[in-house]
Order: sequence, then C-alpha cells, then structure tokens
Amino acid sequence: MPTPPSEEVVLSWFDSLSNWGRWGDDDRLGTMNHLTPAKRVSSASLVREGISVSCSWDIKTGLQPGATVESQRYMLSTGLGLDEEGRKGLFGAGRAGAAQEYIGMVFHGLDVTHLDSLAHLFWDGKMYNGVSSSQVSDRNGALTHDVLAVKEGVTTRGILLDIPRLRGVDVLDAADHVFPEDLEAAEQAAGVRVEPGDVLLVRTGEGGARIAQKKAYNANKPRSGYQAACLPWLQERGVAMIGSDVAQDVTPAGYKTVSMPIHMVGIVAMGLWLIDNCQLEELAATCERLGRWEFQFMMSPIRFQGVTGSPVNPLAIF
Repeated sequence: MPTPPSEEVVLSWFDSLSNWGRWGDDDRLGTMNHLTPAKRVSSASLVREGISVSCSWDIKTGLQPGATVESQRYMLSTGLGLDEEGRKGLFGAGRAGAAQEYIGMVFHGLDVTHLDSLAHLFWDGKMYNGVSSSQVSDRNGALTHDVLAVKEGVTTRGILLDIPRLRGVDVLDAADHVFPEDLEAAEQAAGVRVEPGDVLLVRTGEGGARIAQKKAYNANKPRSGYQAACLPWLQERGVAMIGSDVAQDVTPAGYKTVSMPIHMVGIVAMGLWLIDNCQLEELAATCERLGRWEFQFMMSPIRFQGVTGSPVNPLAIF
C-alpha cells in the first residue's frame, strides 16, 4: 500500500487545493462548475439499453445501521377502517378518502443516501469560498451554500470504479485504503478515464456487507474509503461530484486534526460535492453484465431552502 501523506501535507492542501475565487468571489457551485452544458448533452449518448439503476438505499423507519436518529413517518390520515359503513375519512363521510403523512429524518450520517452541500462543513470558521460559518444558523439554516445551488439537478457522465473487483474480493478490508494508484488501476481495468465534469462513484463493497448482515451491520466500525491522498487527484481530474458506498473517508482516517480529510478539504477548500452512502451493488452487477463502467448519471435534491444537503436517489442510466 502506498504511504499516506502526513497530516502536515493534508493541512497544506487547504491552501494548495483551494478553489476559493477560481470561479468568482460569489461562486456557489464549486466543482460543479466543471459540469458544462456540453457535458450534459454528451452524457445522453451513453443511454443505449434503456436500463435505469438506482444507487440509493430505501429510507426505513426505526433505527437503521449507521443512523443516530430514527427516520420518522407519522400518518396524519389513513385508509384504515374506511371500508366500514359510516366511517369518516379525510374528506368527511363521502366515498372518497386519502392518506397523508409527516416524515422527518437526520440524513447526514452513515445511513441515508444523501448529498452534502457546501454549507455542511466548516474549517477555521469558514465555508467554501471564504464564507463565514455564521451564515448557517438555527433560525435561518444555511443562508449561503444551501442545497438550492444545485436545484436544477445533476445530469452528466457517471463512472463506477469497483475496487473490490480489482482486488478479487467482495469487500475491502478496513486497512485497505483507496489511493490514486487504485483509481487509475480501476480505470485501466474498466477501460475508462475520469474527466472534468464527471461524477465518480467508488465501490468498496460495504453495501454488500450491509445487505448480507442487515440490522446487524455496524456502520461505525473501521471501514475503507478514499484515502486523503486522492484529493490532489480529484482536483486534477476536475470531477463535479464524488460518491461511494461509504461516507467517502477512510474510517478512522488516521489524522488527529483533519479527521475527515475528504469532507473537510474537499468541501471547504475545493467546493467538492459529496454523495454519501450510495447503494452500488446493483450498479456494479449491471456494469459487469453490460461490460461498461460509464453511464448517464442523474440526480436531483429536494428543493428545501436553507438545508445543508438532501436525501437523494442517484440514477445510472444505460
């Protein structure tokens, strides 16, 4: 395994990999600036079979693996008993009835498939592009860098790099971190190259373990992921977003101060958008069956003002 960069080097990347001011002082898109209209158009040529694959987990009530708070579904009205004579529903005593509910969740964490906006992480009291962290408050939420920056959605080329396939294993060992050399080896094995404006998805195999172990799965255990060394590589390649079947970072990352370097340097310095906790098992099987690891990628967040991310359902279209 390559030698990880020292914490001193990782700390230096807050400056050397910074995109602050690169696209203007008022930039709210960060690495999404790499995604051009021409890139969106070209991604359509990747749709040949008409196959759509979801890269998201179902959101379930009750405490799930990796969740700190239970997702909630509270039914305000239901169809229960409406087949009984004289029972009144939402619309009174007529023949019509309806169901409605309240839902609530903490989507940041290790359970829900979600998008991190550029308001999610702070470093030295700053967000991406030098915006004060005070722009995120309990009263107003995120006044700057909320998820509405990508309210038009994401349509581009997606690439899956399957590292367990490269290793010949089902799931990466926690000590087997993903380095730039692994990304390039996976590119070569798949016959693709990550280019500006792409969404890069990296599989570690943890999704398969989560499926097999069900509620016994421990998302808080040490897990593999992008090693901090990938940050300069991601900057050089100009990716629009990254995703993984874990929360991106190696856990534990091995650094005292920069405990989540992909999140901290990526979001704050680079303006890199992250899709945490993808379900990539079905996508990997589809890529293997079709013999191609690139596809049209589509995703859109919930248009909720002031929110620092969103539950999402990323789609790979073949």
